[in-house]
Amino acid sequence: MRVIGRRVEAPLSFSASGTLLAQGARFNDDLRGLPTGDASYIPKGIYRFRTHEEADAHAQKCLADCMARLAARRA
Repeated sequence: MRVIGRRVEAPLSFSASGTLLAQGARFNDDLRGLPTGDASYIPKGIYRFRTHEEADAHAQKCLADCMARLAARRA
């Protein structure tokens, strides 16, 4: 196993510091940027594929369509 970085856990305290408050706000903003439950990129249904390649191609097409819809909505 390879360790890429280290994160130091902040100690728990009864009074918050400004840096910890800013870190919490950035974390909250990052969470809000994640896709929600309505941003599923594979439509509901039952799919049957003959090969894994067909299934991968379908998943990539659905992902590209979803990304295009999100980009159009955000523009």
